[in-house]
Amino acid sequence: MHTFPRRTAHRPALAAGAAALGVLLAGCGGDAGTGTAAVPTRLLATTAATSTATASFGLAQDANFYTIDTGAGLVFKVRRLDNGVSTQSAGDIASLVYNGVEYQNPARGTQVNSGFDYLYKGVSAVSVDAVAVGSDVVKVTVRAGNLTHYYIARRGEAKIYMGTYFTSEPDTLNLARFIVRVPIARLPNGPAPSDLRGNSGAIEASDVFGMPNGETRSKHYSNMRLKDWQHIGATGPNVGLWIVRDNNEGNAGGPFYRSLLNQGTDTDQELTYIINYGEGQTEPLRTKILNTYTMVFTDGAAPGPVDTAWLGALDLAGWIGPDARGAVHGGAITGRDPRFAYTVGFANATAQYWTDADPADGHFTSAGMIPGTYTMKVYKNELAVDTRTVTVTAGGVADAGTVAVTGDPASAAALWRIGEWDGSPAEFLNGGKVTTMHPSDVRMASWTPGDYVVGTSTAATGFPAYQWKDVNGMLTVRFNLRRRQIAPLRLRVGITAAFAGGRPKAQVNGWVSANPAPSTQPSSRTLTVGTYRGNNTLYTFDIPASELIVGQNVLTLTAISGSSGIRFLSPGYSYDAIDLIPAP
Repeated sequence: MHTFPRRTAHRPALAAGAAALGVLLAGCGGDAGTGTAAVPTRLLATTAATSTATASFGLAQDANFYTIDTGAGLVFKVRRLDNGVSTQSAGDIASLVYNGVEYQNPARGTQVNSGFDYLYKGVSAVSVDAVAVGSDVVKVTVRAGNLTHYYIARRGEAKIYMGTYFTSEPDTLNLARFIVRVPIARLPNGPAPSDLRGNSGAIEASDVFGMPNGETRSKHYSNMRLKDWQHIGATGPNVGLWIVRDNNEGNAGGPFYRSLLNQGTDTDQELTYIINYGEGQTEPLRTKILNTYTMVFTDGAAPGPVDTAWLGALDLAGWIGPDARGAVHGGAITGRDPRFAYTVGFANATAQYWTDADPADGHFTSAGMIPGTYTMKVYKNELAVDTRTVTVTAGGVADAGTVAVTGDPASAAALWRIGEWDGSPAEFLNGGKVTTMHPSDVRMASWTPGDYVVGTSTAATGFPAYQWKDVNGMLTVRFNLRRRQIAPLRLRVGITAAFAGGRPKAQVNGWVSANPAPSTQPSSRTLTVGTYRGNNTLYTFDIPASELIVGQNVLTLTAISGSSGIRFLSPGYSYDAIDLIPAP
């Protein structure tokens, strides 16, 4: 579960006069850049109790908190000043009252990372300001080091619109994520794979847990591919609490990135919105971009889409409006395999985007893109089969034309093939379970299923999705060749991720390949924390005709690495596909 680093009492004391008076402080002055005069706080101020009872929209403040009543049953408080508690910080949401019920854990903050005063090394100062913009909007601005965070309320909506902008990555944890913490009794129904209640203790690091029945749970197992979810959340009696993502252009890792989203503990239900995160990261983390997302309360129903376009009137750091953005359109994608969905992804150092290709002819459009030159990749499921560049201009639509897929390994006729060239191990043994449970889980089939016999065995039952040096370090494939097939052949082995430098070495009969080089992969765990998403890598081994025989041949794939480890934390990798083709 998430733990909080110990922090010393470095926060400044409360201003003595404000603490003594505990008065409502009047807000005045304009909201810079909006062209709208701020409404004086005293005209909108109410006590928290009155706000809850009357559901009147407004902003109030005292020595400790800004209190915002949305006028829709949601009243929330943002902590103004440091209180010396290590699990709380100025800038945190300290109270979330919806329809008269408190949903915030009073002992912890809802916050970025472990608190705004612990984002950057040597930086503990946090400023918190709130202003009413016109008569229908309240904006709270939190500044801490190189990060600015916003909480925004609009009259009549049980929502907290948020934005996070930073010019350098928060470096105490080397990540940025917003965590909502709700007492578990108020919000008990979250994803089962990340529900830690009743566990029998950690089985890996401090974040993967065993259950008494041999099953496993972890915050990591709530993951979904980024492109597949629009909201995360949990529910309780007559309530649902959700975070709805915007376009996620400031994240890193692309459309198939997986990371923790929920965690249920004995004390809290935690919702985690990943702004960017270091685990399983395949590209540099992005900074200098505004990341917008919205907390939404409902009666339990899942939320619909949230309009955030209106935030452009609020002078938010990093905001780029629609007029300053462009689009890419492609007329068709040819050479597709109709069994698979295709995604078109765009990435550069500034932003990332993706869109689905039409299943009929492959045409696609990606709109709302920040101007710049992007690497454009066409993915067959999760395998890039075409790569090119495209340049986006403000107000323009770049024409990608017709994309002819030429990089699909499956286009080569194979003597035999195990799995599919699609960038995923899902079709292999245990492949459908690896994202929601630990490899040691009792629901997993044995990782050593025995020899795979081409023409008899199937990938789903006969070949494991993952191979580790210390678990199933040698896998055997038996295949027959006819006399006319005795010729130089090429063995292709595709992997989707690797841990600790793990990679396959091949032997066919008496012929042994050289040691291949390790692939470039994320430095963190992947295979045990619910993701096979790393960098797809293709290994090729050319087998001389003199080493092949008519009849049964034996292929051995051995997991090698210069590193060591124990069991599921030994060097390993995730399979995409394996096949044997004529040598070019």
